[in-house]
Amino acid sequence: MRVLLAVDDSKFSEAATQAAIDQCSATETDLLVMNVVDLKLPIPPLYAEEFRQESLRHGREVVLYTKKELSDAGFTAETIVEEGDPKQKIIDRAKCWNADLIFVGSHGWKGLDHFLMGSVSEAVARNAPCSVEVVRAH
Repeated sequence: MRVLLAVDDSKFSEAATQAAIDQCSATETDLLVMNVVDLKLPIPPLYAEEFRQESLRHGREVVLYTKKELSDAGFTAETIVEEGDPKQKIIDRAKCWNADLIFVGSHGWKGLDHFLMGSVSEAVARNAPCSVEVVRAH
C-alpha cells in the first residue's frame, strides 16, 4: 500500500503520524512524508529569498523528523518538500505517486479562522484521488 503522510510541524501532524504507525504495516507500506511550504504571505522583496530558503529548510527538518519517528517504529519512508498551495500540492502528489491513502491532520478551525485559513484536510478529503484519513489531535 502506498501512503502519503502530509505533515506541517503541528500536534495535528503528530496525531496523523501516530495514526499511520498504528494502522499500517511496516513491511507492506510505502510511505511518502510530505511538507508543503506555502509562501503566499506578502514579504518585502529584500527578505523574500531568505524567507523562502528558511521555510524550505524548516520543511526539510519537519519531514526528516517524521521520517525518524517512522523509522523508529520500523517503517521506511521517502520525503519530499514542495512549494505552493498545500491543498493542491498534496492532491497532485497523491495522483502522480499513485497513493492508496493519505493521512492528514485536522486543525479543527471553525468560523472566521476556517474562512481565512481554509481547510487543507477538507479540500484534500473532497478532491483526492484516493482514500483520506483526517486525524484530529486529542
